[in-house]
Amino acid sequence: MTNFPATVGAVWKQESARIVGGLLRLVHDVGRAEELAQDALVAALEQWPATGIPDNPGAWLMTTARRRAVDDIRRARTRERLAPDLARRPEPAEDDVLRLMFTSCHPVLPAEARAALTLRVVAGLSPAEIARAFLVGEQVITQRIAAAKRTLAESGAAYEPSGQLSSVLEVVYLIFNEGYAATSGADLIRADLCLEALRLGRMLAKLAPAQAEVHGLVALMEIQQSRSAARTGPAGEPIPLHEQNRGRWDQLLIRRGFAAMLRAREAGGPAGPYVLQAAIAVCHTADKTDWVRISSLYESLERLLPTPVVRLNRAVAVAFAYGPQAGLDLLDELHADPRMAGYHLLPGVRGDLLIRLGRAAEARGELERAATLAHNTAERDFLRRRAAALDVPEDQGRPLGPAVAEYLGPLRPATARAYGQTLHRVVRLAGDRTPVASLTSERLAEIFALCWPEVSPRTWNRHVAAIRSFTTWAGEPSLAAALQPRPLPATLGAASLSEPVGAVPALRERVLWCLLRESGAKVGAVLALNVEELNLDDRSARDATIVWRSGTAALLPELIAGRTRGPLFLAGRRPGPGRPPAAADLCPETGRRRLSYERAAYLCKRLTGHTLLQVQRQSAVSSDWSRCSAADGSATIELTAIDAALPDGAIPT
Repeated sequence: MTNFPATVGAVWKQESARIVGGLLRLVHDVGRAEELAQDALVAALEQWPATGIPDNPGAWLMTTARRRAVDDIRRARTRERLAPDLARRPEPAEDDVLRLMFTSCHPVLPAEARAALTLRVVAGLSPAEIARAFLVGEQVITQRIAAAKRTLAESGAAYEPSGQLSSVLEVVYLIFNEGYAATSGADLIRADLCLEALRLGRMLAKLAPAQAEVHGLVALMEIQQSRSAARTGPAGEPIPLHEQNRGRWDQLLIRRGFAAMLRAREAGGPAGPYVLQAAIAVCHTADKTDWVRISSLYESLERLLPTPVVRLNRAVAVAFAYGPQAGLDLLDELHADPRMAGYHLLPGVRGDLLIRLGRAAEARGELERAATLAHNTAERDFLRRRAAALDVPEDQGRPLGPAVAEYLGPLRPATARAYGQTLHRVVRLAGDRTPVASLTSERLAEIFALCWPEVSPRTWNRHVAAIRSFTTWAGEPSLAAALQPRPLPATLGAASLSEPVGAVPALRERVLWCLLRESGAKVGAVLALNVEELNLDDRSARDATIVWRSGTAALLPELIAGRTRGPLFLAGRRPGPGRPPAAADLCPETGRRRLSYERAAYLCKRLTGHTLLQVQRQSAVSSDWSRCSAADGSATIELTAIDAALPDGAIPT
């Protein structure tokens, strides 16, 4: 008995790219083209069990989808505008697929959206399959795909093969790389992604046979994939290239890679990045690897792609060609690059070279740091086993990771969260097994420079405060000696309430900010004021613990509006029945509740783009505050950046 759902699914995976590509030429919208193709798929599931599977299932789906597209165009009353497209002789299906690939990989989309959309509309994978491949939630993938379709539709992205080829190759290689060396999860290799990338690459090579870089990418993926069976051990642990059993390499894939390299050579032109990487992969297939040749190829590749990852790979080749010290010298140049701060392969490679130089103690520290940075479980376990296998005495002293955990444990949740953001980042870069006593102030300063090279003085000082608190607790205060606070700007720039970022501020906001600036009182204390606590004649409240000047005095009577009791600052509406406020926070005359701190902070940010707390902190210097008057209802105030206590865009209810 025929399994119709399975048969339809297999046909869809093979034909979906051609069908969606053909429809894209008619409707000019990737999202709508896929919807029409899905309608045809539903029709097949409904009709084929009764009528049988047609002789040419793909043609049946295409015909059904085209008919629905024509009906859709008629209903949208755009038949006349698109009549030339409908009357035109159909282009070859290969052109449709090529158009679809270039559209789904358009540079207007972010890289992760390009990859998701390509796997969806070109490879025919479901959102659930794509989510499993990238280890994210299905909802995340669905949102990425929907956002990508929306962006393409709104931007009117044009089909420009010459300008978009590099983007297509980048997406295909991104998919292959994620499968070849998974960035996270338990498995080192995700074979399904590798095979899909190979299928896309081979398809692209047929559709664009004159492009050398396309054939170079295919050759690179074929040869890399040929080693997949030898790259992992019995327990899934990674096996380095020079230790692999070459008898397990797939010779058929190697031959296919060689053939692709010949086609790239026949296409002519200067060697591009993918052709050069494929040439490096070809060198590895020889009985004896020519490391001198490989280091020369990496030097050429670095001229085309001067990225730190290319330099890292070149350092490995140089180490094998000219000795580990030569490779280590190149690695040391990358040590201060912020882009490599969290890249686990840098300390991993460095640890390997230190082992070859006989510096086991240093190598162990680097391998443990690499394990801390690695997200993939197989890689992390492998690095830890290598570190543990080194014959190095155990370091004396408390390891950094457990020490940080012990320090954060008793703190209040908010404090632990804030300090943890700093300390956990330091642990990742220094290594969680590194003894606290072995750290130096220079190393901590280097980590800070890598992690936070261009942060604002306020953010920098917050990180410095966290590390100083920890080092003092650990009995090593000198570790933070090289970390000096940065001075805050002398002036923070004026923001006029008469020209706010958002809507014109209400009287309540003007009084609040004016009172904060003139009194210098804490925000919470000002928001807690009641009308009956005010002494308008003396311009004070709460036994003169809060005092103000003429600006506030001119605005307060209008705000009070004859009220004799209850909160001074009121919310804009009455509370709902489900959340009654405390009696002290409810105005008996208006029925409204007290203005909350969160709402006040949000209003300040929305209207001025600055923080509420900074009004209070800058209250000591306000030479222009005398301009606050009831005559024009405005005030010139000095504020600073948005307060981190309330996330941007959060609207308290």
